Amino acid sequence: MEVYRYKAMNARGRIMQGKVDAINPADLEVRLSRMGLDLINFRELKSKNVRAAGHGIKRVDIITFCFHLEHLVRSGVPILEGLADLRDTIDHRRLREVTAAMIESIEGGKNLSGAMADFPLVFSSVFVSLIRAGEQSGRLSEVLQKIIENLKWQDEQAAHTKRLLFYPAVVGVVVTCVVFFLMLYVVPQLITFLRTMGQTLPLQTRALIAISGFFSKWWYLFLGLPLLTAGGVWGLLRVNPRFVQRYDDFVLRIPLYGPILKKIIVTRVCLVFSIMYTSGITVLECMRSGEEVADNQAVRRALRDAGRMIADGGGISASFAATGLFPPLVVRMLRVGENTGALDEALNNVTYFFTRDVRDSVERLQTLLLPALTIVLGALVLWIIAAVLGPIYDLFTKIKI
Repeated sequence: MEVYRYKAMNARGRIMQGKVDAINPADLEVRLSRMGLDLINFRELKSKNVRAAGHGIKRVDIITFCFHLEHLVRSGVPILEGLADLRDTIDHRRLREVTAAMIESIEGGKNLSGAMADFPLVFSSVFVSLIRAGEQSGRLSEVLQKIIENLKWQDEQAAHTKRLLFYPAVVGVVVTCVVFFLMLYVVPQLITFLRTMGQTLPLQTRALIAISGFFSKWWYLFLGLPLLTAGGVWGLLRVNPRFVQRYDDFVLRIPLYGPILKKIIVTRVCLVFSIMYTSGITVLECMRSGEEVADNQAVRRALRDAGRMIADGGGISASFAATGLFPPLVVRMLRVGENTGALDEALNNVTYFFTRDVRDSVERLQTLLLPALTIVLGALVLWIIAAVLGPIYDLFTKIKI
């Protein structure tokens, strides 16, 4: 769906100008004729593509849309009538605009998957492929049910990932704030008192004074370097494909976080693979769709290599094993699925196992972070207390009563 600026003539011979959405110039002429206008000329406004209407539509909105559409399709309601009902009942303004544009596209000759493909910000290529497979196989209702389950699972995994990232960020911010407060405010006041005592300070106290002085003098480096580093990494990720590859490899090797992230990605790939394979899509197309949802260049490269091996005649499990990236459980389950002819069930089992494993791992990590934060802060405060009270205690022991 594109936006065209048109110049047309009405029945009275008056020249009319304006903008209208249309699939192509022929569709533009049909739409204008319905308005009682004869097209004179037109110009496509590429900068005003209707696809921008997809901004701001959340996953929960798509889940609700698919839920209602699945019920209408299962009830035997024609697609156009079902979409018209959804358009009139949707509260989200932008999703309502997208639904209205889809209705116009279908009236112009497109099928449902083709109309959805006009809005990649709302419906991903995997989503469109599944809808197309459902249309071709006559199992659109079943496909929509699987899409709903997949979207709900993605929402749950996104929540787990956010929790996984949220707690380390909170720990780092709290520890950083406490260290800066102690080193820039508390310790300098105590140092002034210690220096008035006029005695030789122990090593730990001198170390505390040196560190506090370093913080006071170079505090902007402690704040600026992490920000500059993060900005540099973000910039390289946008412009340097080789850096993206190395960064994604590194992320998967980070202790605690890396293994959990790999399980989340593998689970997402296996779930999409299973849904598409059950819907009648070929293995190679499932592999390409798996690359799209992986969201990690290391995993995408492994899937691409496995897809090449499968295209050359290799087995699915052997191709996955040859990449060296996928866990042995995945390879073993794929081998069982190949031997029994139940590949979709094997992939569902992998998804179920890793989903539970990820949930348990996130909960364990969250449970460990709070004690770790307490230990770090306690050790820091204990060191400062010992460095400050040590000289005071020595002074008191030298006083003769």
